[in-house]
Amino acid sequence: MSGFTVAIVGRPNVGKSTFFNRLLEKRKAIVDDASGVTRDRQYGVSDWNGKSFNLIDTGGFVPQSDDVFEREIKKQVLIAVEEAHALIFIVDATTGITDLDMAMADVLRRTSKPVFLAVNKVDNHELLLEATEFYGLGFENIYFISAMTGAGTGEILDAITALISEESSNEVRELEGLPKIAIMGQPNVGKSSLLNALVGQERTIVSDIAGTTRDTIHTHYNLFQKEFILIDTAGIRRKTKVHEDLEFYSVIRAIKAMDEADVCLLMLDAGKGITAQDLNIFSMAAKKGKGIVILINKWDLVGKETNTARDYEKKLKQKLAPFTDVPILFISVTEKTRIFKVIETALEVYENRQRKIPTSQLNEVLLKAIESYQPPVVRGAAIRIKYITQLATQTPSFAFFTNHPDDIKESYRNYLENQLRSKFNFTGVPVRIFFRKK
Repeated sequence: MSGFTVAIVGRPNVGKSTFFNRLLEKRKAIVDDASGVTRDRQYGVSDWNGKSFNLIDTGGFVPQSDDVFEREIKKQVLIAVEEAHALIFIVDATTGITDLDMAMADVLRRTSKPVFLAVNKVDNHELLLEATEFYGLGFENIYFISAMTGAGTGEILDAITALISEESSNEVRELEGLPKIAIMGQPNVGKSSLLNALVGQERTIVSDIAGTTRDTIHTHYNLFQKEFILIDTAGIRRKTKVHEDLEFYSVIRAIKAMDEADVCLLMLDAGKGITAQDLNIFSMAAKKGKGIVILINKWDLVGKETNTARDYEKKLKQKLAPFTDVPILFISVTEKTRIFKVIETALEVYENRQRKIPTSQLNEVLLKAIESYQPPVVRGAAIRIKYITQLATQTPSFAFFTNHPDDIKESYRNYLENQLRSKFNFTGVPVRIFFRKK
């Protein structure tokens, strides 16, 4: 990630995610009393005193643990320490210094990066007096805060922004303008593995436990002259399966990731085909006007006959109708088959979604198509379409000006959409058509 990056570290349940949310001024991290809820690093952009910086929230650090997640969290924390320019080490005033705090302090004392020790949950004067024991950890920048109320967070932000140059602050803002591509789909379909294959490092915890990725993770991709932000979402599951509140948060998070994305990569398991839940994600993305690419993963495990891919695609498109102008790629993440084609296709769809067609060209091409196939006569009145223009919206939208806007049938609307698609490239992008009174 370019720009200035700050990582929040500390043992489980000291209030890291609450502090992270406070700095982002939105509920991005899952806050819950179950330890190990934040399993992966999460990213956000925080602004203070006119300067922007990236913020990473890490999993709770437990150094000598047999728990597979706690081991993975330790790896995550060490990666965060490497990635960040400064670290905020959070401890809990109500419990005093614990062995885990000592172990964490030990890791952090070895880094040459600035470490800000934030003693959290200092909600009254007595706690402030007791909290002075944390000076014993040996860090010079120590702050007494309450992440819940926000007390003391201003001072720590002042100290951090003092380290940030104008250039790096602007770099963070520029990243905001890059294409954003979200990887979506059911649990265990291979989303995190795709991300790791593309980025070439263990960016997310990959394990066979469904729902390992509970939060969205942002990764800045800048290789082979291509630059964009990849968003890995929590596996979306059907409502009936959402027993844990955490899963519920994750579904909300995935939907938010969809809101943030320009293009959604919908991953399916080749063996299972498209489920009702996948169709749900697909139609939600289409409703939100997002670009869509469908990835059929684990294609290497499917027995092949001559027309397997063609037949598979045909069946799939029947289920996706009416929106069938969508790229479908047959991939295998483990074999790394066609995974770079995924990036090329996603960026093409991104371009299609940005496409603006000059009004003169639009009218010249489409009025001819309308002339060769006129809208059906309604109640003895001929319907005339006189003029077409593209609206200034994020999703390609077109206004057709006509004498009877309410009388145009769905079948004719589909004809116009197909003409738009065949004459101008809108593959992978929902197209909106409006009829207006001229």
